[in-house]
Formats: sequence, C-alpha cells, structure tokens
Amino acid sequence: MIHTTHTLRVRYGETDPMKYVYYGNYAEYFEVARVELFRQLGMSYDEIEKRGFFLPVSEYKIKYIRPAFYDQILEIHTYVKKIPGVKIEFDYEIYNQEGIKITEASTTLFFLTSDTNKIVKCPEFLMQLIEKSWK
Repeated sequence: MIHTTHTLRVRYGETDPMKYVYYGNYAEYFEVARVELFRQLGMSYDEIEKRGFFLPVSEYKIKYIRPAFYDQILEIHTYVKKIPGVKIEFDYEIYNQEGIKITEASTTLFFLTSDTNKIVKCPEFLMQLIEKSWK
C-alpha cells in the first residue's frame, strides 16, 4: 500500500454562502492530493504526461460525513491499496483540523497513451516507482 498526506487551507472562493466548502471543489482537492502522491513517489504528473501517458478519471465516488468550512486546514490522506494494471485506484480520507474525518472518497483512473489514445497497462517507469514505495 502507498499512503501520502497533503494539507491545504480552505479558501473563501471555495465555499458557498454558508461558508461550507462547495461540494464540487472536493474533486479538485483529490486531484491535488493525487498529483502530490505521484510527486512523493518521485515523478511529477507533468513528467508522466511528457513521457506520453494520460490518466483520465473513469469513476468518482464520495461520501460527505461532515462539512468543511472556510479557513479550516484540511488533511487529505491518499491511498493506493492495489498494484495498478490498466487502471489505478485511489482512496481518500479528509480530516479537519480537529482530527475528525469529514469525507471519504475514491477515484479510478486508467492509463491512456497520448499518441494513440489506447488504454494500456501502467507504464514500467511508473510501476517501478510504485513498487519501490509499496509498504
């Protein structure tokens, strides 16, 4: 399993009139956390794209447990619990600054070549980084 943690502060523009984080912004929070996971593995998402691979999202599931509010610091835990094949699955948990879990989610992405738009297995260069970090 791979596990990383990323923190961010909720900005005013991410909230609705009640100062709750607008539900659509959670997808962006998870994208930020995924990109940071790849960076912590040793490769930026930009580098993956430069090597000819895209990772489009094919599935997104979320459970809102409690709201997040303006100016809170959120801790996003990101997990990869299965070795990827043609797809890679991410699980997320968001905790507020009191350490209370407020959200659970998952996304599934698949590997797509940028030149042929074909679905392929996880590229070897990325698989090596994943296996090296696997605990």
